Amino acid sequence: MNPMIGIALLYAPVLLFGGLFIYSLWREPRQFRNSIYLSLFLICLATNLLMGFGQEWMILPILAAITICPIIVIVFLGINSIVVARHEGLSRTTMLPALLAFAIVLFFIAFPLLTAMHAPRALVSIAGLIVLEGIWFFFTFTALLAYSWIYRLLPKRRRYDYIIIHGAGLQGTEPTPLLKGRIDKAVRLWKRQQGYGKFIASGGQGADEQISEAEAMNRYLQQQCKVPAEAILLEDRSTTTMENLEFSKSLITEHSGGHDYRCALVTSDYHVFRAAEYAHMLHLKADGVGSHTKSYYWPTAFIREFVAISIDHRWPYIVIACIWLISLLLQTFGPALSQFMH
Repeated sequence: MNPMIGIALLYAPVLLFGGLFIYSLWREPRQFRNSIYLSLFLICLATNLLMGFGQEWMILPILAAITICPIIVIVFLGINSIVVARHEGLSRTTMLPALLAFAIVLFFIAFPLLTAMHAPRALVSIAGLIVLEGIWFFFTFTALLAYSWIYRLLPKRRRYDYIIIHGAGLQGTEPTPLLKGRIDKAVRLWKRQQGYGKFIASGGQGADEQISEAEAMNRYLQQQCKVPAEAILLEDRSTTTMENLEFSKSLITEHSGGHDYRCALVTSDYHVFRAAEYAHMLHLKADGVGSHTKSYYWPTAFIREFVAISIDHRWPYIVIACIWLISLLLQTFGPALSQFMH
């Protein structure tokens, strides 16, 4: 084979996934697939560079990293879960890092352990399914973690007509520190625009809340941030992120009079990508803008976001399960079917 053709074939996946990433990013940055294209591009590029220019000894640190990194991650997640529980109290949410650490352990030991114990074939097969699903889970987790940071760093120096602030719970009638961070970030953005644009305080009233989150934000904006009342619109019906955006879009449509507009979605930094992706689904012209989150809470918050995004993009898990089931059926009934055919 011509060496040039060999090189072209070797780098074809790199060019393919790199091209897909650039095109998809240019078309729409707010898409989950961008994280997949970017990760596949980096994996193919790193593999080709290692094969083309690496030395045999370079395999050793890579194998060491593959062995040690999961252990470090498991220990970190366990400690983080304890720290978050001390600050925020024990709950299903604060236990997410510990649950992920357990999933990593299960991912690595389930299949070899059951095989070594000569477990029933059905259990070994189920463990194999766990491994297959786990590979996709951890791959997409890493991909989204990397891309969500990139998305937050993308230039967004626009002049926004509307600034949507996503609710985040109340302490009595006052915004929580998390919500205050979002409001303050939105106000800084508004001041950078020299007071141009309107705020949309978006958040309904929970069963345990005295007033709506929108009203609490309204009071904080006027009393603490000195924002005039005419610059604030209230969306006080929503209970989820999707409803935040749906109802805010209806409010914007009502007040924009059909004119073209651009808005910013101000939420916590860990929540930016999912909010922006939902906005894309609703055809809402918006950019995600993140406010700071305490470092100890970031892993818990991102895991929760990833689970929500994985549920929205669950079809790969379904496809993997279907392939596994078909393979299992062929292994179980294939010999009998072959004998019957002959």
